[in-house]
Amino acid sequence: MGYIHLTPLIAPYYHASPDFYSARLLSNANCNYYQTIIRSKRIIETVEIMEAKMERKYYLDMAEAGMKMPVAADVMLHQHDDVDGILQDGARLGQVIIDTAEYFKTPLAIPHMDLELEKFALLTLLDIPAAEIPQYHFAIPPTPAQFAMLAERMQGALLPRLQAHIDSVGYVATNAPHLLPIGMSIGPFSLMTKMIADPIVPIALAGSGLTAKDEDEIAVVEGVLELGIQFILHSIRLQIANGAKAIFIAEPAANRVFLSPNQIDAGSDIFEHFVMKYMLRVKKLLDEHDVDLIFHCCGELENSMVTYFTQLDPAIMSLGSSRRLWEDAALVPKTTVLYGNLPSKRFYSDALITRMNIIQQSRELITRMKAVGHPFILGTECDVLSVPGCETAIMAKLDALMTA
Repeated sequence: MGYIHLTPLIAPYYHASPDFYSARLLSNANCNYYQTIIRSKRIIETVEIMEAKMERKYYLDMAEAGMKMPVAADVMLHQHDDVDGILQDGARLGQVIIDTAEYFKTPLAIPHMDLELEKFALLTLLDIPAAEIPQYHFAIPPTPAQFAMLAERMQGALLPRLQAHIDSVGYVATNAPHLLPIGMSIGPFSLMTKMIADPIVPIALAGSGLTAKDEDEIAVVEGVLELGIQFILHSIRLQIANGAKAIFIAEPAANRVFLSPNQIDAGSDIFEHFVMKYMLRVKKLLDEHDVDLIFHCCGELENSMVTYFTQLDPAIMSLGSSRRLWEDAALVPKTTVLYGNLPSKRFYSDALITRMNIIQQSRELITRMKAVGHPFILGTECDVLSVPGCETAIMAKLDALMTA
Protein backbone atom coordinates (compact mmCIF):
# COMPACT_ATOMS: atom_id res chain seq x y z
CA MET A 1 0.00 0.00 0.00
CA GLY A 2 2.76 2.36 -0.81
CA TYR A 3 5.65 3.53 1.30
CA ILE A 4 6.03 5.66 4.38
CA HIS A 5 9.02 6.91 6.31
CA LEU A 6 9.71 5.24 9.66
CA THR A 7 8.98 1.73 10.71
CA PRO A 8 5.29 0.80 11.09
CA LEU A 9 4.00 1.22 14.63
CA ILE A 10 6.59 3.80 15.65
CA ALA A 11 4.63 6.19 17.84
CA PRO A 12 4.73 9.99 18.14
CA TYR A 13 7.29 12.04 20.02
CA TYR A 14 10.50 10.59 18.57
CA HIS A 15 12.85 13.46 19.27
CA ALA A 16 16.26 12.08 20.26
CA SER A 17 17.73 8.74 21.18
CA PRO A 18 15.66 5.55 21.48
CA ASP A 19 16.31 5.69 25.24
CA PHE A 20 14.74 9.15 25.49
CA TYR A 21 11.90 8.00 23.27
CA SER A 22 11.16 4.96 25.40
CA ALA A 23 11.31 6.91 28.67
CA ARG A 24 8.96 9.58 27.34
CA LEU A 25 6.41 7.05 26.18
CA LEU A 26 6.59 4.70 29.13
CA SER A 27 5.99 7.55 31.56
CA ASN A 28 2.59 8.09 30.01
CA ALA A 29 -0.50 6.65 31.66
CA ASN A 30 -1.58 5.08 28.40
CA CYS A 31 1.71 3.32 27.75
CA ASN A 32 0.72 -0.33 27.34
CA TYR A 33 0.55 0.01 23.56
CA TYR A 34 4.00 1.54 23.38
CA GLN A 35 5.53 -0.89 25.87
CA THR A 36 4.45 -3.65 23.53
CA ILE A 37 5.92 -2.14 20.40
CA ILE A 38 9.15 -0.96 22.02
CA ARG A 39 9.76 -4.47 23.34
CA SER A 40 9.33 -5.84 19.84
CA LYS A 41 12.66 -6.98 18.39
CA ARG A 42 11.41 -6.08 14.93
CA ILE A 43 10.70 -2.49 15.91
CA ILE A 44 13.95 -1.98 17.86
CA GLU A 45 15.99 -3.29 14.95
CA THR A 46 14.40 -0.81 12.56
CA VAL A 47 13.82 2.27 14.67
CA GLU A 48 15.88 4.41 12.28
CA ILE A 49 14.07 6.38 9.60
CA MET A 50 13.76 4.29 6.49
CA GLU A 51 11.53 3.32 3.60
CA ALA A 52 9.20 0.62 4.91
CA LYS A 53 6.71 -1.33 2.85
CA MET A 54 3.27 -1.12 4.38
CA GLU A 55 1.34 -4.33 4.83
CA ARG A 56 -1.98 -5.30 6.41
CA LYS A 57 0.05 -6.52 9.38
CA TYR A 58 0.63 -2.86 10.21
CA TYR A 59 -2.97 -2.49 11.35
CA LEU A 60 -3.20 -5.95 12.88
CA ASP A 61 -0.16 -5.20 15.01
CA MET A 62 -1.81 -2.04 16.30
CA ALA A 63 -4.85 -4.03 17.30
CA GLU A 64 -2.77 -6.75 18.90
CA ALA A 65 -0.90 -4.12 20.91
CA GLY A 66 -4.15 -2.71 22.30
CA MET A 67 -4.17 0.68 20.65
CA LYS A 68 -6.95 3.12 21.57
CA MET A 69 -7.86 6.29 19.70
CA PRO A 70 -10.84 8.49 18.88
CA VAL A 71 -11.61 10.23 15.60
CA ALA A 72 -11.30 13.69 17.08
CA ALA A 73 -9.68 16.23 14.76
CA ASP A 74 -12.74 18.48 15.09
CA VAL A 75 -12.26 18.72 18.85
CA MET A 76 -8.62 19.70 18.44
CA LEU A 77 -9.47 22.11 15.62
CA HIS A 78 -11.89 24.04 17.81
CA GLN A 79 -9.23 24.68 20.42
CA HIS A 80 -8.04 27.35 17.96
CA ASP A 81 -9.67 30.74 17.51
CA ASP A 82 -9.46 30.91 13.71
CA VAL A 83 -11.31 27.71 12.77
CA ASP A 84 -12.55 28.98 9.40
CA GLY A 85 -9.10 30.23 8.48
CA ILE A 86 -7.49 26.91 9.37
CA LEU A 87 -10.02 25.02 7.26
CA GLN A 88 -8.80 26.98 4.23
CA ASP A 89 -5.09 26.57 4.95
CA GLY A 90 -3.62 23.15 4.19
CA ALA A 91 -0.51 23.62 6.32
CA ARG A 92 -2.37 24.79 9.42
CA LEU A 93 -5.03 22.11 8.99
CA GLY A 94 -2.33 19.50 8.52
CA GLN A 95 -0.72 20.62 11.76
CA VAL A 96 -4.04 20.17 13.57
CA ILE A 97 -4.18 16.61 12.23
CA ILE A 98 -0.62 15.96 13.42
CA ASP A 99 -1.42 17.45 16.83
CA THR A 100 -4.51 15.27 17.09
CA ALA A 101 -2.61 12.07 16.31
CA GLU A 102 0.15 12.95 18.73
CA TYR A 103 -2.22 13.97 21.53
CA PHE A 104 -4.08 10.68 21.29
CA LYS A 105 -0.87 8.73 20.68
CA THR A 106 -1.73 7.06 17.42
CA PRO A 107 0.32 6.75 14.22
CA LEU A 108 -2.90 7.15 12.19
CA ALA A 109 -3.25 10.76 11.01
CA ILE A 110 -7.00 10.77 10.44
CA PRO A 111 -8.20 13.98 8.77
CA HIS A 112 -10.89 16.38 9.83
CA MET A 113 -14.29 15.02 8.79
CA ASP A 114 -16.73 17.33 7.03
CA LEU A 115 -19.46 15.43 5.22
CA GLU A 116 -20.77 18.60 3.56
CA LEU A 117 -17.45 19.37 1.92
CA GLU A 118 -17.80 17.36 -1.29
CA LYS A 119 -21.33 18.60 -1.93
CA PHE A 120 -20.22 22.22 -1.59
CA ALA A 121 -17.14 21.66 -3.73
CA LEU A 122 -18.97 19.78 -6.49
CA LEU A 123 -21.92 22.15 -6.75
CA THR A 124 -19.60 25.16 -6.72
CA LEU A 125 -17.99 23.82 -9.87
CA LEU A 126 -21.47 23.60 -11.41
CA ASP A 127 -22.10 27.29 -10.72
CA ILE A 128 -24.69 26.74 -8.00
CA PRO A 129 -24.65 29.89 -5.80
CA ALA A 130 -23.08 29.27 -2.41
CA ALA A 131 -26.18 30.45 -0.54
CA GLU A 132 -28.31 27.85 -2.35
CA ILE A 133 -26.00 24.86 -1.91
CA PRO A 134 -27.13 23.70 1.56
CA GLN A 135 -30.70 23.19 0.35
CA TYR A 136 -29.93 22.41 -3.29
CA HIS A 137 -31.31 19.13 -4.67
CA PHE A 138 -31.39 17.72 -8.18
CA ALA A 139 -34.93 17.41 -9.49
CA ILE A 140 -33.85 15.93 -12.82
CA PRO A 141 -30.80 13.84 -13.72
CA PRO A 142 -27.57 15.79 -14.20
CA THR A 143 -27.30 16.83 -17.84
CA PRO A 144 -24.50 15.90 -20.26
CA ALA A 145 -23.48 19.57 -20.12
CA GLN A 146 -23.12 19.36 -16.34
CA PHE A 147 -21.00 16.22 -16.58
CA ALA A 148 -18.80 17.95 -19.15
CA MET A 149 -18.56 21.09 -17.01
CA LEU A 150 -17.55 19.05 -13.99
CA ALA A 151 -14.91 17.10 -15.90
CA GLU A 152 -13.37 20.30 -17.25
CA ARG A 153 -13.49 22.31 -14.05
CA MET A 154 -12.14 19.54 -11.84
CA GLN A 155 -8.84 20.12 -13.62
CA GLY A 156 -8.72 23.70 -12.37
CA ALA A 157 -9.10 25.42 -9.02
CA LEU A 158 -11.16 23.67 -6.39
CA LEU A 159 -13.17 25.05 -3.50
CA PRO A 160 -10.54 26.47 -1.08
CA ARG A 161 -11.69 24.23 1.77
CA LEU A 162 -11.38 21.11 -0.37
CA GLN A 163 -7.97 22.22 -1.61
CA ALA A 164 -6.88 22.78 1.99
CA HIS A 165 -8.16 19.31 2.88
CA ILE A 166 -6.07 17.81 0.06
CA ASP A 167 -3.05 19.93 0.93
CA SER A 168 -3.28 18.89 4.59
CA VAL A 169 -2.57 15.30 3.55
CA GLY A 170 0.62 16.45 1.85
CA TYR A 171 1.60 18.50 4.88
CA VAL A 172 1.30 15.44 7.13
CA ALA A 173 3.23 13.27 4.66
CA THR A 174 6.06 15.82 4.48
CA ASN A 175 6.25 17.00 8.07
CA ALA A 176 5.30 13.95 10.14
CA PRO A 177 7.14 10.89 8.82
CA HIS A 178 6.23 9.02 12.02
CA LEU A 179 2.53 9.20 11.09
CA LEU A 180 0.53 7.44 8.39
CA PRO A 181 -0.94 10.12 6.09
CA ILE A 182 -4.61 9.38 5.52
CA GLY A 183 -7.05 10.96 3.09
CA MET A 184 -10.78 11.22 3.58
CA SER A 185 -13.96 11.44 1.54
CA ILE A 186 -17.66 11.02 1.96
CA GLY A 187 -18.93 7.84 0.32
CA PRO A 188 -20.80 8.04 -3.00
CA PHE A 189 -24.14 6.87 -1.63
CA SER A 190 -24.06 9.31 1.28
CA LEU A 191 -23.13 12.15 -1.08
CA MET A 192 -26.09 11.28 -3.28
CA THR A 193 -28.50 11.45 -0.31
CA LYS A 194 -27.37 15.03 0.31
CA MET A 195 -28.16 16.08 -3.27
CA ILE A 196 -31.64 14.56 -3.65
CA ALA A 197 -34.64 15.74 -1.63
CA ASP A 198 -36.07 12.27 -0.96
CA PRO A 199 -33.91 9.36 -2.11
CA ILE A 200 -35.87 6.78 -0.10
CA VAL A 201 -38.82 6.65 -2.50
CA PRO A 202 -36.88 6.02 -5.74
CA ILE A 203 -34.69 3.42 -4.03
CA ALA A 204 -37.82 1.66 -2.79
CA LEU A 205 -39.26 1.79 -6.30
CA ALA A 206 -36.09 0.19 -7.60
CA GLY A 207 -36.40 -2.41 -4.87
CA SER A 208 -39.83 -3.30 -6.22
CA GLY A 209 -38.31 -4.12 -9.59
CA LEU A 210 -38.64 -0.84 -11.45
CA THR A 211 -35.72 0.78 -13.30
CA ALA A 212 -34.62 4.21 -14.45
CA LYS A 213 -36.47 3.57 -17.70
CA ASP A 214 -39.69 3.16 -15.71
CA GLU A 215 -39.32 5.98 -13.18
CA ASP A 216 -37.62 9.33 -13.61
CA GLU A 217 -36.91 9.45 -9.86
CA ILE A 218 -34.68 6.40 -10.17
CA ALA A 219 -32.86 8.03 -13.09
CA VAL A 220 -32.16 11.06 -10.90
CA VAL A 221 -30.61 8.88 -8.19
CA GLU A 222 -28.44 7.03 -10.68
CA GLY A 223 -27.36 10.22 -12.42
CA VAL A 224 -26.41 11.94 -9.17
CA LEU A 225 -24.53 8.84 -8.03
CA GLU A 226 -22.49 8.89 -11.23
CA LEU A 227 -21.80 12.61 -10.91
CA GLY A 228 -20.77 12.15 -7.31
CA ILE A 229 -18.49 9.17 -7.86
CA GLN A 230 -16.59 11.03 -10.58
CA PHE A 231 -15.93 13.88 -8.19
CA ILE A 232 -15.04 11.60 -5.27
CA LEU A 233 -12.56 9.61 -7.37
CA HIS A 234 -10.94 12.86 -8.50
CA SER A 235 -10.57 14.04 -4.91
CA ILE A 236 -9.11 10.71 -3.85
CA ARG A 237 -6.60 10.76 -6.71
CA LEU A 238 -5.41 14.18 -5.58
CA GLN A 239 -5.06 13.02 -1.99
CA ILE A 240 -3.09 9.96 -3.09
CA ALA A 241 -0.85 12.20 -5.20
CA ASN A 242 -0.24 14.23 -2.05
CA GLY A 243 0.94 11.17 -0.16
CA ALA A 244 -2.12 9.47 1.32
CA LYS A 245 -1.35 5.82 2.18
CA ALA A 246 -4.90 5.07 3.28
CA ILE A 247 -8.27 6.65 2.54
CA PHE A 248 -11.01 6.98 5.14
CA ILE A 249 -14.41 6.67 3.43
CA ALA A 250 -17.41 7.80 5.48
CA GLU A 251 -20.56 6.15 4.14
CA PRO A 252 -23.07 6.59 7.00
CA ALA A 253 -26.19 6.76 4.83
CA ALA A 254 -25.73 3.21 3.49
CA ASN A 255 -28.10 1.88 6.11
CA ARG A 256 -31.53 0.42 6.77
CA VAL A 257 -33.22 3.85 6.71
CA PHE A 258 -32.44 4.42 3.04
CA LEU A 259 -32.33 0.79 1.89
CA SER A 260 -35.19 -1.49 2.90
CA PRO A 261 -34.06 -4.63 4.76
CA ASN A 262 -37.29 -6.34 3.70
CA GLN A 263 -36.57 -5.74 0.03
CA ILE A 264 -32.96 -6.88 0.43
CA ASP A 265 -34.06 -10.03 2.27
CA ALA A 266 -36.58 -10.71 -0.50
CA GLY A 267 -33.76 -10.75 -3.05
CA SER A 268 -33.60 -7.17 -4.31
CA ASP A 269 -30.19 -5.99 -5.50
CA ILE A 270 -30.63 -2.39 -4.29
CA PHE A 271 -27.63 -2.60 -1.95
CA GLU A 272 -25.38 -3.86 -4.72
CA HIS A 273 -26.81 -1.43 -7.26
CA PHE A 274 -26.84 1.80 -5.25
CA VAL A 275 -24.05 1.25 -2.70
CA MET A 276 -21.59 -1.48 -3.57
CA LYS A 277 -21.25 -0.78 -7.29
CA TYR A 278 -19.87 2.67 -6.53
CA MET A 279 -17.84 1.71 -3.47
CA LEU A 280 -16.16 -1.02 -5.51
CA ARG A 281 -15.03 1.67 -7.95
CA VAL A 282 -13.42 3.46 -5.02
CA LYS A 283 -11.79 0.23 -3.91
CA LYS A 284 -10.50 -0.44 -7.42
CA LEU A 285 -8.82 2.97 -7.49
CA LEU A 286 -7.22 2.38 -4.09
CA ASP A 287 -5.95 -1.04 -5.14
CA GLU A 288 -4.45 0.42 -8.31
CA HIS A 289 -2.38 2.75 -6.12
CA ASP A 290 -1.65 0.25 -3.36
CA VAL A 291 -3.57 2.39 -0.85
CA ASP A 292 -5.57 0.95 2.04
CA LEU A 293 -9.25 1.50 2.76
CA ILE A 294 -10.56 2.58 6.15
CA PHE A 295 -14.31 2.17 5.84
CA HIS A 296 -16.76 3.90 8.16
CA CYS A 297 -20.52 3.50 8.49
CA CYS A 298 -22.20 4.61 11.72
CA GLY A 299 -25.73 4.10 10.42
CA GLU A 300 -28.25 1.46 11.54
CA LEU A 301 -27.21 -1.73 9.75
CA GLU A 302 -28.46 -5.21 9.11
CA ASN A 303 -26.02 -8.11 9.31
CA SER A 304 -26.32 -8.52 5.56
CA MET A 305 -25.10 -4.96 5.07
CA VAL A 306 -22.02 -5.57 7.20
CA THR A 307 -21.37 -8.67 5.11
CA TYR A 308 -21.63 -6.61 1.92
CA PHE A 309 -19.04 -4.18 3.28
CA THR A 310 -16.57 -7.01 3.81
CA GLN A 311 -16.37 -7.33 0.00
CA LEU A 312 -14.37 -4.09 0.12
CA ASP A 313 -11.67 -5.81 2.19
CA PRO A 314 -11.04 -2.72 4.33
CA ALA A 315 -7.95 -2.60 6.52
CA ILE A 316 -10.18 -1.11 9.23
CA MET A 317 -13.98 -1.19 9.49
CA SER A 318 -15.56 1.45 11.73
CA LEU A 319 -19.15 0.86 12.81
CA GLY A 320 -21.73 2.75 14.87
CA SER A 321 -22.61 2.18 18.51
CA SER A 322 -25.78 0.28 17.60
CA ARG A 323 -23.62 -2.65 16.50
CA ARG A 324 -22.30 -5.31 18.85
CA LEU A 325 -18.79 -5.62 17.52
CA TRP A 326 -18.16 -8.93 19.24
CA GLU A 327 -21.06 -10.35 17.21
CA ASP A 328 -19.95 -8.59 14.02
CA ALA A 329 -16.62 -10.37 14.46
CA ALA A 330 -18.32 -13.48 13.08
CA LEU A 331 -19.18 -11.56 9.88
CA VAL A 332 -15.86 -9.80 9.29
CA PRO A 333 -12.61 -11.54 8.22
CA LYS A 334 -9.79 -11.30 10.73
CA THR A 335 -7.71 -9.48 8.16
CA THR A 336 -9.95 -6.47 8.84
CA VAL A 337 -9.57 -4.64 12.14
CA LEU A 338 -12.86 -3.68 13.75
CA TYR A 339 -12.82 -0.16 15.19
CA GLY A 340 -15.15 1.61 17.58
CA ASN A 341 -17.68 1.99 18.77
CA LEU A 342 -18.25 4.06 21.87
CA PRO A 343 -21.31 6.37 21.58
CA SER A 344 -19.39 9.56 20.87
CA LYS A 345 -22.48 11.41 19.66
CA ARG A 346 -23.45 11.59 23.35
CA PHE A 347 -20.09 12.69 24.71
CA TYR A 348 -21.14 16.33 24.96
CA SER A 349 -23.62 15.63 27.79
CA ASP A 350 -22.99 14.07 31.19
CA ALA A 351 -26.74 13.49 31.39
CA LEU A 352 -26.50 11.17 28.38
CA ILE A 353 -23.26 9.42 29.25
CA THR A 354 -20.74 9.88 32.04
CA ARG A 355 -17.01 9.44 32.18
CA MET A 356 -17.50 6.30 34.27
CA ASN A 357 -19.93 4.94 31.66
CA ILE A 358 -17.19 5.38 29.05
CA ILE A 359 -14.68 3.50 31.19
CA GLN A 360 -17.13 0.66 31.80
CA GLN A 361 -18.17 0.39 28.16
CA SER A 362 -14.54 0.56 27.01
CA ARG A 363 -13.51 -2.25 29.31
CA GLU A 364 -16.49 -4.36 28.26
CA LEU A 365 -15.64 -3.88 24.59
CA ILE A 366 -12.01 -4.78 25.15
CA THR A 367 -12.94 -7.88 27.14
CA ARG A 368 -15.54 -9.09 24.66
CA MET A 369 -13.33 -8.51 21.63
CA LYS A 370 -10.48 -10.39 23.27
CA ALA A 371 -12.88 -13.24 23.99
CA VAL A 372 -13.84 -13.59 20.32
CA GLY A 373 -10.25 -13.14 19.18
CA HIS A 374 -10.91 -10.53 16.52
CA PRO A 375 -8.44 -7.69 15.81
CA PHE A 376 -9.87 -4.58 17.47
CA ILE A 377 -9.00 -0.95 18.12
CA LEU A 378 -11.04 0.82 20.78
CA GLY A 379 -12.45 4.10 19.54
CA THR A 380 -15.51 6.18 18.80
CA GLU A 381 -18.57 5.42 16.71
CA CYS A 382 -17.96 8.48 14.55
CA ASP A 383 -15.97 11.68 14.57
CA VAL A 384 -16.25 13.55 17.85
CA LEU A 385 -17.67 17.00 17.20
CA SER A 386 -16.80 20.03 19.26
CA VAL A 387 -19.90 21.46 20.96
CA PRO A 388 -19.67 25.03 22.31
CA GLY A 389 -19.85 25.04 26.10
CA CYS A 390 -19.30 21.29 26.34
CA GLU A 391 -15.57 21.14 25.69
CA THR A 392 -14.65 20.00 29.20
CA ALA A 393 -17.20 17.20 29.22
CA ILE A 394 -16.09 15.97 25.79
CA MET A 395 -12.40 15.95 26.68
CA ALA A 396 -13.15 14.09 29.91
CA LYS A 397 -14.85 11.36 27.88
CA LEU A 398 -11.98 11.18 25.42
CA ASP A 399 -9.47 10.91 28.25
CA ALA A 400 -11.61 8.14 29.77
CA LEU A 401 -11.45 6.25 26.48
CA MET A 402 -7.67 6.55 26.38
CA THR A 403 -7.10 5.43 29.97
CA ALA A 404 -9.79 2.74 30.33
